[in-house]
Amino acid sequence: MSYGVLVVVIAAILDYLIADPIGWLHPVQVMGWFISQLSQLAFKYCQTPLTQRIAGILLGLIVIIGSLLISLGITRIAHQLHPRCGIFIESVMLASCFAGKGLRNAANLVISPLIAGDIDQARTILSQYVGRDTENLSSAEIYRAVLETVTENATDGVTAPLFYAIVGLFIPTIGAVPMAFAYKASSTLDSMIGYRQPPYTYLGTFSAKLEDFFTWLPCRFTVLTLGLISLRPLQVWRICQRDAPNDPSPNSGWSECVYAAILGVQVGGKNTYRGVVKEKPLLGDNLRPITSDVINQALDLTRTCVLVWLGLLVIWGVGSRK
Repeated sequence: MSYGVLVVVIAAILDYLIADPIGWLHPVQVMGWFISQLSQLAFKYCQTPLTQRIAGILLGLIVIIGSLLISLGITRIAHQLHPRCGIFIESVMLASCFAGKGLRNAANLVISPLIAGDIDQARTILSQYVGRDTENLSSAEIYRAVLETVTENATDGVTAPLFYAIVGLFIPTIGAVPMAFAYKASSTLDSMIGYRQPPYTYLGTFSAKLEDFFTWLPCRFTVLTLGLISLRPLQVWRICQRDAPNDPSPNSGWSECVYAAILGVQVGGKNTYRGVVKEKPLLGDNLRPITSDVINQALDLTRTCVLVWLGLLVIWGVGSRK
């Protein structure tokens, strides 16, 4: 097995076991700081839609290429110090790109008080993870919000970084970690400035479209893999084809819909953002209510998808060494 495959496997194990240690400086925090500083500069010197669009392109390229080059430099220096040091540093860096354990922990933080009957605490904790208004949500709406969060983020937080790490293994001059960091930078840009509302209407256009582009392929691979895991791929695909295109996002609708189709639940519907009611398209069939068990099953599906990809990667890695 090549060291690159070993790094990916170790990183996945680290994410499964410990996720991101509380209090540690996370690469996404560093990316976020640079995005914030560059955004302030852009707003200061770019006042027209055209100049803000141009600034948005430059900002996106600087953050993405910079993340790739900096992570590439760190991994190369680590390997020059000692091969085992390089494997350790790469594994830790790559693990920081995965959010599987983090999603599970966040879901449990919301679900636990809800099960205990403390809906107010559940609403308060949920507000830390979602953009919708949570103060008046019912238990059923909280469960739906948690499921939508863990299924939407399953792609951009787990499978897409893994996908690009694997792609990086086939580009020896770059490698797994820099490719995953480049994707993570794109995802962070989209989450921070990829809005259609002011003040990011023009500045975030490039970042939003680029993240959609980068996520499109791993999202479809995720849908395909989950459909095969369900043993009902044709049924799942039909539901996704029926409902997912109704979502304005080219990826999150597919990511949420495939889980809804497999689990026999329905997501989407009415949400309130800062007092404004918005209707999201309904995804999936309402065959059973969303419960904590359903959410855990969704999380288990994501983990199984990761294991399938890792298994195929290991088989390839062992075979390529012969």
